[in-house]
Amino acid sequence: MGRRSMVLKAAGLALAGALLLGLGAAAWAYWRLDSNIRGVDINSALGDDRPAASTPSASAFAAAPPTGALNILVLGSDSRSGAQNRELGGGDSSGARSDTAMVVHLDAGRTSATVVSIPRDTLVIRPSCPLPSGGSTPAAYQVMFNTAYAVGGPVCAVKTVESLTGLRMDHYIEIDFSGFAKLVDALGGVTVTTEEDIDDDKSHLRLRAGTHHLNGTQALGLARTRYGTANGSDLDRIELQQKLVKALLTRVSATDLLTDPAKLYEVADAVTGSLTTDTGLDSLNELTRLGRSLDGLTADRVRTVTMPVVPALSDANRVVAEEPEARKLWDSLR
Repeated sequence: MGRRSMVLKAAGLALAGALLLGLGAAAWAYWRLDSNIRGVDINSALGDDRPAASTPSASAFAAAPPTGALNILVLGSDSRSGAQNRELGGGDSSGARSDTAMVVHLDAGRTSATVVSIPRDTLVIRPSCPLPSGGSTPAAYQVMFNTAYAVGGPVCAVKTVESLTGLRMDHYIEIDFSGFAKLVDALGGVTVTTEEDIDDDKSHLRLRAGTHHLNGTQALGLARTRYGTANGSDLDRIELQQKLVKALLTRVSATDLLTDPAKLYEVADAVTGSLTTDTGLDSLNELTRLGRSLDGLTADRVRTVTMPVVPALSDANRVVAEEPEARKLWDSLR
């Protein structure tokens, strides 16, 4: 064999090896991201006694992304377990709470959206919910909204929201404390403007009024801030959370992840590693397909509102849905 032939053969073997390594790395990355996601079969647990779906279901492997209207319940899991969550202000008790709840309504066409925050302190009727171990939780009246997740997990959270709103939650997405902080850091931080000084010992956040570029820990502190604001209410915290939603959307839009595979993987790993979803979204294919359907959605086309509430007569520290305004809001999302 001549020298030229030997060189070409060596180059070919090297190229084949590089391709195999690349394919192997890609396969490993896909497996890791896909296996990160935890799924909960909410549809099977709740059965057919539910509001009608917003749009007909379709295969996750269809050629084109879906464009129909969609309702997604997004919960922030206030985890109290794990060293990392405790370092981020999660406390020392076990279990988790859903201190952040948003109904995300995607309009038909997926180019505009309405995000409705439900105050955790809202007194609601909590329906009986099935438990994974069998049996069910008892129905309860005039209890705080976030007790649904505490007693029955994602299934009960979805059932309670559907009972409250009259809307079918087509999907469920839950992100935990540490995962949110990792996502913000992976994106390089977010820029938020606060209108008042914040000094909150519980969320460990201190900020002067003004515009700030926050890292993951600071952004999480802002999402949890309640007692460091002027009124110290859950409604103040919701306003800050809505600012963060807009800031995240703006940051994602400004970050060209497709030209930076390493950054794309870092963001994807942060997202999937902290997610619990319904089984309709618990794979990388399904999440990617949902993401593709939102290509035309920009921060300026996302409306953030809070469910209209008034102080509860039974407890000044709690609120109840203000009617008929709350019902009109939910009806507008049908």
